[in-house]
Amino acid sequence: MFGYYYGIDMTYLVLVLPAFLFSLWAQMKVNSTFSRYSKVRSLRGLTGAQAARYILDRNGLAHVRIEQVAGNLTDHFDPRTNVVRLSQSVYNVPSIAAVGVAAHECGHAVQYAVGYGPMKLRAAIIPATNFGSKLALPLILIGLLFNSSQLLLAGILLFSLTAVFQLVTLPVEFNASSRALRTLDQQGILTQEELAGTRKVLTAAALTYVAALLVALAQLVRMLLLYNRRRD
Repeated sequence: MFGYYYGIDMTYLVLVLPAFLFSLWAQMKVNSTFSRYSKVRSLRGLTGAQAARYILDRNGLAHVRIEQVAGNLTDHFDPRTNVVRLSQSVYNVPSIAAVGVAAHECGHAVQYAVGYGPMKLRAAIIPATNFGSKLALPLILIGLLFNSSQLLLAGILLFSLTAVFQLVTLPVEFNASSRALRTLDQQGILTQEELAGTRKVLTAAALTYVAALLVALAQLVRMLLLYNRRRD
């Protein structure tokens, strides 16, 4: 299907490169959108940390702590320690972007508390995904070096766990954003006009997860084509 054209690997140009470029665009999109709405102060004046505490408490999650973490857009929920960690650009910032990101991470805490299916599945496959990501490339390289179809296929199967993880991540992230927007609306934390801006921030962030899936799938398809060529 794809081969080499004047020494150029067409599978890379047709499959991987477009996905990689989309990933770069998605990252620039989320950075620019977050930067834009970070300049819009919320009418209630709540910081990201204050909004997170408000949302967690009203969902019966007073035991979930909130901590500040270094970096930009390094926000995440750690289910192992029940901690919502907010970046410096979110924790003490009273912008609609900061409130939206904080609410999104609280959405993950709520998912974990209620036993949201995709969240449980993602947590369950993390060890296997980490194991596969470490061994996949070495096995593929050894398989190519020694012309071993078995090792090559084993490496590809291990790498496929990354694609599965990215696929499972999509509903987790989209659901967290949906929960965040619904809570911000129902609790009156943001106005309808402010919600429109926050929705743009969370939508841009969601694109980065779509991009990660596309990159993983493109690489997986390229590996499978390489495997078929080796067998032929």
